[in-house]
Amino acid sequence: MSYKDYEFSTRNYIHEHQKVLERLNEDSLQTAIRMVGRAFKAGKKIVTCGNGGSASTASHYITDWAKMINLATNEKFRGFSLVDNVGLITAYGNDLSYEDVFSGQCKALLDEGDLLIAVSGSGNSPNILNALRQANEMGVHTLGILGYDGGEAAKIAHHSFIVPSFDMQVCEDIHLMFGHMVMKTYCQLDIRGVV
Repeated sequence: MSYKDYEFSTRNYIHEHQKVLERLNEDSLQTAIRMVGRAFKAGKKIVTCGNGGSASTASHYITDWAKMINLATNEKFRGFSLVDNVGLITAYGNDLSYEDVFSGQCKALLDEGDLLIAVSGSGNSPNILNALRQANEMGVHTLGILGYDGGEAAKIAHHSFIVPSFDMQVCEDIHLMFGHMVMKTYCQLDIRGVV
C-alpha cells in the first residue's frame, strides 16, 4: 500500500496494528527475547544501535532494561546504546564516514560473546549493515529488530525479528513493544509503584 492509497484515521491506524500483530512470527519473537536474556545472564554487554526513530528506540531499550532489570534482580545489566554518545558519533562521522559511526564503536567496545541489537525499519541502512558485519567478525552475537521485509540486515544478523509491514510508524511502534516485552519477561517485579 502506498501513502497516497492510504487515508489516515485513528481507526485505520489501530486496525493496521491489529493486522500486523496477528502476522508476527511468535517463535522469532521468543528467540529474540531469549537472546537478550542469555546475554544478560552471562554478564555480557548488550549494545543497541539505530537511526532516526530507531535510534530513539535503541536508546529506550537500554533505559528500560538497565533500570528495571537491575531493580528486579539486583544484578548488573551491562547495556549501552551506540546512539547515546554524540561525541563518538560525530568523531567517527567526521573523521571516517557516517557509514562507520556504529561499526567503529563496535570495533572499539565489543568483545566476543556480547550481543549487538540493530534496530531498523528497512534493514538497509549502510551504518547498520556495517555494524552487523563488524560484530559478526568479532564473534559478537547479532540480532536485528527489523521491519518491511528485513532488508539486507536480515541476511547478515544471526537472528532477526521482523515486523511484517511497510508502514514505518507501525514498525517503530511494534519495535518499541519488543523492548517492553523483554523488560517484562526478565522483571519479576511489581512495577506499578516504580516510576
